[in-house]
Amino acid sequence: MLDLFTIFTKGGIVLWCFRSTNQLFTPSVNALIKSVILQERSGVYDHDGLSLQYKLDNEFELVFVVAFQKILQLSYIDKFLSDVHLEFRDRYKNDLRVDNRNYGGDFEFESEFRRILERAEKWGRQQATMPKQMRSYEDSAKSKKTVASMIERKGEEKPPAGAGSGSKKSVKIAEKKKAGELADSDGMEAPSSPRSNGPELGEDLIMESRKKFAEKMMGKGGSGGKSSKLEKQKSPKSPQQAKSGKQMRVWDLGGNTKDIPNLDRSKDRPEDVKSDFTPNDQIIGSMRGGIRDLDVESDSEEDEEDEDEEEYEEQSGNKKQQSSRGGMFSMFKGLVGSKNLTLEDMQPALEKLRDHLIGKNVASDIAQKLCDSVAGKLEGKVIGTFDTIATTVKNTLTEALVQILSPKRRVDILRDCLEAKRVGRPFVMSFCGVNGVGKSTNLAKICFWLIENNLSVLIAACDTFRAGAVEQLRTHMRHLNALHPPEKHGGRNMVQLYEKGYGKDAAGIAMEAIRYANDSKVDVVLIDTAGRMQDNEPLMRALAKLIKVNEPDLVLFVGEALVGNEAVDQLVKFNQALADYSSSDRPHIIDGIVLTKFDTIDDKVGAAISMTYITGQPIVFVGTGQTYTDLKALNAKAVVHALMK
Repeated sequence: MLDLFTIFTKGGIVLWCFRSTNQLFTPSVNALIKSVILQERSGVYDHDGLSLQYKLDNEFELVFVVAFQKILQLSYIDKFLSDVHLEFRDRYKNDLRVDNRNYGGDFEFESEFRRILERAEKWGRQQATMPKQMRSYEDSAKSKKTVASMIERKGEEKPPAGAGSGSKKSVKIAEKKKAGELADSDGMEAPSSPRSNGPELGEDLIMESRKKFAEKMMGKGGSGGKSSKLEKQKSPKSPQQAKSGKQMRVWDLGGNTKDIPNLDRSKDRPEDVKSDFTPNDQIIGSMRGGIRDLDVESDSEEDEEDEDEEEYEEQSGNKKQQSSRGGMFSMFKGLVGSKNLTLEDMQPALEKLRDHLIGKNVASDIAQKLCDSVAGKLEGKVIGTFDTIATTVKNTLTEALVQILSPKRRVDILRDCLEAKRVGRPFVMSFCGVNGVGKSTNLAKICFWLIENNLSVLIAACDTFRAGAVEQLRTHMRHLNALHPPEKHGGRNMVQLYEKGYGKDAAGIAMEAIRYANDSKVDVVLIDTAGRMQDNEPLMRALAKLIKVNEPDLVLFVGEALVGNEAVDQLVKFNQALADYSSSDRPHIIDGIVLTKFDTIDDKVGAAISMTYITGQPIVFVGTGQTYTDLKALNAKAVVHALMK
């Protein structure tokens, strides 16, 4: 069932290996190390038809890796990894210690491995045949409720029916009750029961309601009611009683069909072309060179750590007294030092850590994986003193988050654009995302940054669905050309718009725009696409067709910083759709992320973690406002600092 099981050190020395086939597993294991272990991720990793899982031993610095066919569903892998890990380290712990480390010896582990494998497979078969057990009461959400929340206090009881605000409610009940009695007595008024405690106002309301109800019942059930109904049927309707049709409302400044030519803005008019857009460099600013990073907040992490340590030293005599700061890392100080950390010791702290990340807008699944990664990295390590526990855990989590947000490859768009210009072709960037996230606005910001660096841009208006999309890009083009008029660039228009109106094929428009840019020697092509939900299959097929046909150099996903769990769903389904509908062996999926509306989230920056973790792609741009210069590069330390506050 298993294709590979290998045990190697963190330095790369293979201690023992089991292979059931002649397949070459080196690329898969190297991909696991590069994409999962070094990035401190957890879970199952799929590569080239194989599923790989790993387990770390931090005390002896070992890595246990198992690989099996992706199509297999093996329920015993986690238990099997743990059993092999414990058996191997207990058997060879003397050879693996730091003071007596000897990797040159022969690790005979074949018989023990097969015995553990047979036992794990037997356990897996038993688990498959056993009926699914019901969840115990301790595992349910109801058991988490405190006793205090289920106690009904005296002040929370409902007031009596006849006192205070309950008098109105008692009137309604009595009214319904008497109405039922009147209906049973065929319109005859029933004697009312005396109410000694009710106020006089309530009695008056009851009597008045009885009278109205009795008149209504007499009108429906009596003979007079029938005769009046017949008279109404026989009497012809007067002209005044004839029902007139609904009249249309006339709106002020509503306009009519004669105003359509004046209101049509799909084509330029002579007065629009001659409009004077006065540039103001002092208000807008400049973006020459590379994009600036996000600003780091003034208070540093070191100051917070020093304050935490001072508070702990002051309160070390009383363990039950809570820290005045009440930070998320205060409970780590309760861990016992001078021993190997276990998962049971860290479990309460990890749960608090997970809740903190979710509160910062990190997706719940990603928060759980981050906690598992921190637990795996700390499990088995020895913490020497109490004072270093909080600092060690905080540094571990900070390193993991910075590692996730740091780009895994070089991201230098200016250099790539200049290289494409040297070759004699345009550099093509395509923008995609759901509706309303700011694709066109951030495309204009990136366009301004490019023309500030003396690169001509052609905007391809491939959003042929949303009303006003082409006009929005045309307005941006005029403003940008006013900021950089042709006189400053040797008579060359820095920004051009390629548009074919609405209702056309977006892939065809993008292809024509790239061809036009190549003939006109334009440096960069920015393709604006229509917003679409990740579950809309026809629109996702159209996007995959646009990318497959035109093969852009960079595909950027534009996402909001406001979303939490939705960010994971959007990115996963966009990537999956681009892979499934491209009909190519090597589909072009998302290359980078543009994170918008970052100025609206305060310190809830978890969407950046969720998006980067799920795709492994870098956040290239961050939108921080409404003007052209409100475009920043992601500063991993600034984001982690805000996340850890």
